[in-house]
Amino acid sequence: MALKDILVHVDSSRAMAGRVEAAAGLARVHGAHLTGLYVIELPVLPSYAEAQIPARIIEAQRAAFSAAAAAAEKQFESLVGDAGISAEWRCVEERRVDALALHAHYVDLLVAGQADEGDPECVSHGLADQLALASGRPVMVIPAAGVTGPIGRNIVVAWNARREAVRAISDAMPLLESAERVTVVCINAKDADPDNAGIPGADIGLHLARHGIDTQTSSLFGAPAAIGELLLQAVEDESADLLVMGAYGHSRFREIILGGVTAHVLAHTRVPTLLSH
Repeated sequence: MALKDILVHVDSSRAMAGRVEAAAGLARVHGAHLTGLYVIELPVLPSYAEAQIPARIIEAQRAAFSAAAAAAEKQFESLVGDAGISAEWRCVEERRVDALALHAHYVDLLVAGQADEGDPECVSHGLADQLALASGRPVMVIPAAGVTGPIGRNIVVAWNARREAVRAISDAMPLLESAERVTVVCINAKDADPDNAGIPGADIGLHLARHGIDTQTSSLFGAPAAIGELLLQAVEDESADLLVMGAYGHSRFREIILGGVTAHVLAHTRVPTLLSH
């Protein structure tokens, strides 16, 4: 499978331009069509509260939202025009997670942003992991600081033999097949895969080799609370430009332990991170 349809979340944050540039770069490399989606999420007020707000205030708010969307559209069109790719713009009024998850159903990859605590216009707080769970599509999170080069030449894959990690590798296959270097980091390998404890990562390495992907393998052992930091250190040690990992959630145990790894990585990653659930 190739990447032929990419959706990027466009907003009014200062990180938006870097996110669109990263998505446009992926679209150019893979010959994909890029869709920019801007979501106007109007505040939901109880009817009794809305009745107390003058109509002119509500209209002024709508006008401000529309103006922000128009400015973002102009910037998006300039960025994709410079990239020389096939692209289109969409703007909808909807709950942000619902809109992005729905539109992601019809693409191969959703590109979202990392939360930026210093930007009051940032709407990415908690968004990426929700989208990974809700959209059914891989979500690539672009760091708020942006990226400085191509994405996917040197990839680190977080592997623990669980369903989410299996899905992540499958979703990332178009990127893995075109990478120059792939390193599989086996997380607590003996605990996660007791039947393969002798050679951690051997089976997944063999699977990837049958796809023509040569891999390096390393093992990572640590307490659950430390796994996120250790994984990011492994990415830094490998000078990787992309991290591929499963996104965990739902059950209380996974939310506390495994979901904590996802949250830590999303908060602190300095490289694009592809999440799948």
